[in-house]
Formats: sequence, structure tokens, C-alpha cells
Amino acid sequence: MTLYPEEIKSTIIMAKFGGQMLFRTVAVLTVMLPFVGFIVCVAWSLIFDFKSATATHCGVHNYLPSVSAAIGDYIPQRYIWRLVIALHTIPRIQIAFVYYVYFLSILAKWHENTVFFNCILNLVEILSLFGLTFISSTDNYTIHKLFFITFLLTSTLYMALSIYLLRRRITSPSALELKSGRYKLRLFVTSLLAVVGAVGFFARHNNYCEPMMYTWFAVCEYLVILCNMAFHMTAYWDFPNREWSLRQSSFIRQQYRI
Repeated sequence: MTLYPEEIKSTIIMAKFGGQMLFRTVAVLTVMLPFVGFIVCVAWSLIFDFKSATATHCGVHNYLPSVSAAIGDYIPQRYIWRLVIALHTIPRIQIAFVYYVYFLSILAKWHENTVFFNCILNLVEILSLFGLTFISSTDNYTIHKLFFITFLLTSTLYMALSIYLLRRRITSPSALELKSGRYKLRLFVTSLLAVVGAVGFFARHNNYCEPMMYTWFAVCEYLVILCNMAFHMTAYWDFPNREWSLRQSSFIRQQYRI
């Protein structure tokens, strides 16, 4: 079964009935949930669990908790993070399908399979984040590690492929879409550098037990997460005047000829 986008409209209608709001508002709220949750978890760990959250096997000076320690090792941080991830997951999945429609509408037909693969990457990224959140490293280290690696790979590939597809568009981008594309590229490059930095600092910490290496590793982890959030926040510019319905029942019928 092949799906084709209908004529591009000024609004994205998700259902015939139900309240609506600007899509950009939903995009901001969806990203702000994990952003605020992340800041609260790190701050709480620094204020109330500093000694244990920053301790490492080396016993050297360290001033920041790792992401896994900040969001998964302590209460109430663990439940705060689980709550915000649970609340943001359904809107993220809906936004993934909206981007699927968006890419189909700006690209030549022969890109359909690539767009579909990009959507799958996005969905797997969302679900793996959900999985690593609710199965912590203390619950099951092997499964948590698998979810984490999957999240890191799919999120990075999704960023890269999205940038590639935007450069192959056949429609003229608006000024805001151009701005969105520039920020996507900057965030992708920053995220890649942060991943490389995290690997390097972690290796130096484990192999040489150098002071501050684990702190810089944590900084790189934070950058990866914040860049990921900001990348998805660029939907604010991609859909400035389009609308979002609170119900989704007619979305496929509205957007495709099946």
C-alpha cells in the first residue's frame, strides 16, 4: 500500500472534532517537559545527593553527576523523569507522523522510502528513550544499556538523515524553515562533537583516573541531551502557522489518499 500526501494546506488537521492549538505551541510544550524535568533532576542531585551522585570508583574530584545518576539513581528524581517522559511520549509520536507528512510534501516521490525510514528512526528513538527511562541500569543493566545505545544511534541518524532530506527538497523553503535548517545542522554537529568528547573523557577517567575527567564526561552527556531536545524544538519554525488538534482519529484520512 503506497501513501501519498494530499495538497499541502496551511494547517495540519488531526481530526474533524476536538480543540486545536498552534502546532508550534505543542512542539514547545512537548520539549519543555523533559527539559524542565532534566534541569530539576540535575539540580536536585547536586543539592541533596551531591556526595553520592558525584562519587566514582576512582575517588578523584568530580563536580557533576552523570545523566544516569541524576535521573535514575535517586528518589524523587527517578519518578520526576519518568513522569515527564511518559507525558511527552504520545505527542512526540504524533509529531513524528506529522514530520513524515511534511517530508513527503516537500520531496520528490522517489524519496518515499527514505522518508519512511527516517520516520522509523524517529519512532525507535522515542520508544528507546521510554525504555531506558523505565528500565534503569540498576533494574537491568543489559537491557538499559541496549536501550541507551539504540537511543544514541537512532537519534544521531535521525538528525543526519533529516538534514540530508531537507537539502533535497523540491519546494522553496520559507525564511523560518531556512532558519530551522541552520539550527538543525549546528545542533547535529555540536551533538556529534559532544559524543566524541564523552567517549574520550570517559576512557581517560576509567584508564587513568584523572581529576575532572568524569565532570567533563557529564558535561558532554548534558550537551548531547540538550542538543537532542533543541533539535526537536526546531518544529517551532517548521510549522509556524499550522494547527494541532487534540484528537487524532481522522489524521490519516485527512493527510493521505490510501
